[in-house]
Amino acid sequence: MSRQTSANSTSRIVLRSPAKLNLFLKVLNKRPDGFHDIVTVFERINLSDELSFKSNRSGAFRIHCAHPHVPLGPKNLVYKAAQLLRKDFGIKAGADITIKKRIPVAAGLAGGSSNAATALIGLNRLWRLRLSRKQLVSYARKVGSDVAFFLHDCSWALGTQRGDEVRGLPIKARLWHILVVPRLKMYSWKVYGGLKLELTKKDDDATIFIHHLGKNHLDEIGRLLVNDLEEVIIRLSPNLERLQQRLKSLNPKGVMISGSGPAVFGITETKKEAERIKKILSRRFSQVFVVSTL
Repeated sequence: MSRQTSANSTSRIVLRSPAKLNLFLKVLNKRPDGFHDIVTVFERINLSDELSFKSNRSGAFRIHCAHPHVPLGPKNLVYKAAQLLRKDFGIKAGADITIKKRIPVAAGLAGGSSNAATALIGLNRLWRLRLSRKQLVSYARKVGSDVAFFLHDCSWALGTQRGDEVRGLPIKARLWHILVVPRLKMYSWKVYGGLKLELTKKDDDATIFIHHLGKNHLDEIGRLLVNDLEEVIIRLSPNLERLQQRLKSLNPKGVMISGSGPAVFGITETKKEAERIKKILSRRFSQVFVVSTL
């Protein structure tokens, strides 16, 4: 497939790239391809990066980012997403993508996956490919497990298979969170690699959790938070258990590690309550955020 583009070299597209939390994450089994089948409930939150896209006449594809831990080449999922489009559609036009990071890197918040999804959306517009969301999702699944969620225009979604089979949930709940990200990186491959899966059948049905989420029952939502990866994450970084206990002592509705960590979040009844907890934890931690459902 070959498609020549004639995007104006002065055109610039700016898009927001939000983070996510996993409020429910059960690991079912290891797949033949080395990945794991999971059941998860995604929440899109208002902690966001910003990506800008601009054509260039040189034909070069370049990523720009001031964050020292963001790769600018093939290890960046934005680069991978772009190269898939360039290859399949014979794109000759160059592009510069600038990433302004606010989402902590390798924190269990899917910042890199969100950036890749945003790149698919932005380059689809910049290169005038006119791909449908279904087509973009097929590319997202080639890039990474969490990427597809960010192509769905929803606050909440159920993720199955690798987390890349996504169904939006018609839930209006808007939660407030206190979010603490210790300054350490936790990579999902290492966390999943340390997982010991039980052979017995586990309760992996998210239906009850989703029911309470839909009713905005904060006490039940907090009680039913689950992340099968927590045990491995704490084994890799025992200090996270102390952080969890400290956060619990400040009385949020529930506390959990998001995804493969190390980000720890709590659910609060109000923004004011989250701000109160932030003020206390900011004395000890430099990356503390008050966030809500987006």
